[in-house]
Amino acid sequence: MTVLVAAFAGWNDAADAATEAVEHLAEVGDALLVTTLDCEDFYDFQFNRPYVVCAGEEGRELVWPQVTVRRAKVGSTGADILLVQGDEPNMRWRSFCEEILRIARAESVTSLIALGSMLADAPHTRPVPIHGSTTDSGLAQRCGYRPPTYEGPTGITGVFTHLAAASGLPTTSLWAAVPHYVSQSPCPKAVLALLHAMEDVLGISIPLGEFPDEARAWQRGCDDLA
Repeated sequence: MTVLVAAFAGWNDAADAATEAVEHLAEVGDALLVTTLDCEDFYDFQFNRPYVVCAGEEGRELVWPQVTVRRAKVGSTGADILLVQGDEPNMRWRSFCEEILRIARAESVTSLIALGSMLADAPHTRPVPIHGSTTDSGLAQRCGYRPPTYEGPTGITGVFTHLAAASGLPTTSLWAAVPHYVSQSPCPKAVLALLHAMEDVLGISIPLGEFPDEARAWQRGCDDLA
């Protein structure tokens, strides 16, 4: 069983919590690159500009916006997870999503988890709320999630989950509510909440690394600012 876990930087990723959660899965799961999407087709480089970086003796290098697809083995059971991560594209969203779904089919993906984070009226002193929804009836019964009911503007995460569900892929969305008054990145407490939510959905134990300590330090820092 292969699960696809996706997060996209930008509008869907307050305090970078969702993409940091995926990056952590890549780190603890020794992720290997499967493929990248061609950035020329989906990005306006006036808005998502490439970066020039110094590469030592090799000189300077251009780093382009991109979406990576990596495979990781996470937890003591070695759960097979396909990680999709990158910037929210500027155009051709339907084609973008169909390309990822094509890769998912080729990699025998059986379900999808989309991660997001949003600014909310949530106090930093309380556990970070996770808003979950799913089209998987078994998961709904086990975790208490309901089918999605959101109406309103959406980002690439919402488009991707809608098209994935329409294609017949069981789809779950997990969104962390980041306190709006401490919205700067990083927010390790929100990342930790997403990791715990994924543990429940996947039925595995995810190595959490330094996130518990970082979350406590983050909360103490917020207390000092209050």
